Amino acid sequence: MTTTATRPGRARARAAISAKTLRTDRWWVGPLIIAAILGFFVVYSTVRIFMNKWYFVPEGGYLTPLYSPCLSDSCVPGSSHLGTPFGEFPAWLPLGLAVFPIVAGFRVTCYYYRKAYYRSFWMSPPACAVAEPHKKYTGETRFPLIFQNFHRYFFYLAALVLALNLYDAVHSHIHDGAFRAGLGNVIIWINWLMLAGYTVSCHACRHVVGGRLKHFSKHPMRYRFWTFVSKMNARHGFYAMASLITVIATDAYIMATSAGWFDDPRFIN
Repeated sequence: MTTTATRPGRARARAAISAKTLRTDRWWVGPLIIAAILGFFVVYSTVRIFMNKWYFVPEGGYLTPLYSPCLSDSCVPGSSHLGTPFGEFPAWLPLGLAVFPIVAGFRVTCYYYRKAYYRSFWMSPPACAVAEPHKKYTGETRFPLIFQNFHRYFFYLAALVLALNLYDAVHSHIHDGAFRAGLGNVIIWINWLMLAGYTVSCHACRHVVGGRLKHFSKHPMRYRFWTFVSKMNARHGFYAMASLITVIATDAYIMATSAGWFDDPRFIN
């Protein structure tokens, strides 16, 4: 057997490989699925926020999260739970303008979603052990990726939006002073739980509750919360995708019942 000798202390030259990758598995399936899911959500949410209709069910008190809070005089009666400080909007202006940029900014700058769309759309890199097509990488120090550093500030605003969604979920049970419940309430609560899981498991939340503490022993309550958030953080990717699906499902259900395509089954009237 013939071996290639190398001088002591001298590194062996890397093998010259012309192929972009030696992987034989279907590594492209994962990025393709993520691209399809994210692409569908972007198209669906864009269409829905500009429709300006079928976002509220008066009989059930259901308000879609894509339009909450509805703060314009253009909102249908009963959907403005917090008043209408913005007056009337022109027909082309989305009624969910106040909150949608916050939610979109929170997800776009999310650490999990960065990995997802960097791989799926920008191919940077498309998968492990697969070369990326870009000749250079400048990180998140230049426009437009420098705005990724605002993620923690979007987290603060998203936490307020989560509180508004909780108010909407509770408010949907009350009608003329009486308690009511239907299938729409169940869907709304499932969506809120997924949104809560996504928000609480956020890396920024973990940093806020305990990232700057030098001695956990001096802050036992914050340490417990930090431990809880850390455990949730391990499932952050799951909540990120699950909440994306539940938001679409909740909005689609409210749109269908608001349009009169079918009636909402009631458990308690």
